Amino acid sequence: MESATPKSSESAARVTHLDDQHRPTMVDVGDKGVSTRTAIAEAIVRFPSGVLESLEKSSDRERRSAKGPVFQTAIVAGIQAAKKTHEWIPLCHVIPLEHCSIHIEEQEQDRLWIECRVRATHKTGVEMEALTGASAAALTIYDMCKALSHEIVIEQVRLREKTGGKRDFHDPR
Repeated sequence: MESATPKSSESAARVTHLDDQHRPTMVDVGDKGVSTRTAIAEAIVRFPSGVLESLEKSSDRERRSAKGPVFQTAIVAGIQAAKKTHEWIPLCHVIPLEHCSIHIEEQEQDRLWIECRVRATHKTGVEMEALTGASAAALTIYDMCKALSHEIVIEQVRLREKTGGKRDFHDPR
């Protein structure tokens, strides 16, 4: 994913979704080589104090709200969203994902950590699919728990890693 504003350590990046007349366009990947592409994205959902603990917890560590199993529903929603990223993000390519997984863990301070991992063998990357999957899982958790509090916050959604294509990316955080 290229940045429209170059950092001092980067060469000037070109916005690839604009044609030579500055109109939006889908990037032509016809001449690119096929390679295995992976991406990992994460999201953090923060609950007001005590709200996460107020959800019923089953023997398999699943949290339940009045709407049903929170984690399992969020996992299915995240995978489904990752597979349909091209329907959410207008200039994304249709990418046949070979793998998509969502992992959710409870963390200290009333937080949930969501990780989405995706893989495809294709001509373009899968960063947006991973970010969309993590986002949809976070939004689903919010939806399933909002009756308990509207102060639930999706704190961040970020790309942690991508491989394949021109260059790999690994967030050092």
